[in-house]
Amino acid sequence: MNKFLPTLKSTSKPVCVLFICLSLFAFSSSFGQKKHNSKVTTKKASSKRVIYGIASFYANKFNGRKTASGELFSQKKFTCACNMLPLGTWVKVTNVRNGRSVIVKVNDRLHPKMRRVADLSRAAATKLGYTAQGLVRVKVEVLGKKSPVL
Repeated sequence: MNKFLPTLKSTSKPVCVLFICLSLFAFSSSFGQKKHNSKVTTKKASSKRVIYGIASFYANKFNGRKTASGELFSQKKFTCACNMLPLGTWVKVTNVRNGRSVIVKVNDRLHPKMRRVADLSRAAATKLGYTAQGLVRVKVEVLGKKSPVL
């Protein structure tokens, strides 16, 4: 049994080195690449930023909790969470399917790994007509920091 042990050690060394080299090569080739599961497109038309993507709406458990901007969240207000725009930005969100639109204020953030464009309050989602579906394809037009005339 001992006479096979030196042979095993001498052949396992090059195999281990080869395995380590292949592992490092595979790791380095995938390093820095990002996965994009959701299609989010951004268009900038004459100083107006437009974003297309998927929107959802807040769960009831967030009602009354503090948002990222410090405001208390309410399902009855026309607000949304968005990672792509600064807090306090006013946006016009349009349901691409039925053409309904609503103006909301960005006052919260989504989870960093969330691929959705916006998470709207129930009042805004109801006005857009997608509370039964849960998710909807939307067009988000940036209106600016000033409160729009409603």
